[in-house]
Amino acid sequence: MNLAIEFEQEDDGRWIAEIPSLPGVMAYGNTKPDAESKVEALALRAIANRIERENCWNAFAVACFSPSSSSGAKDPRICS
Repeated sequence: MNLAIEFEQEDDGRWIAEIPSLPGVMAYGNTKPDAESKVEALALRAIANRIERENCWNAFAVACFSPSSSSGAKDPRICS
């Protein structure tokens, strides 16, 4: 499962990161990396809760995070 992360910088300088494929999974951070790490942690908690609730562990065997990028640059942490 590849989870795209979308970023937006607010007028006050804070960053918000969101994973559109997981409704409600978004987090603010003072920096872009801060927002990214917070939203990844929240996504993992949301996936774990769903696995426990629905007993569907095999549906999320691998979760990969990929920052949305218009440049197309590949992040080395991203699963293929």
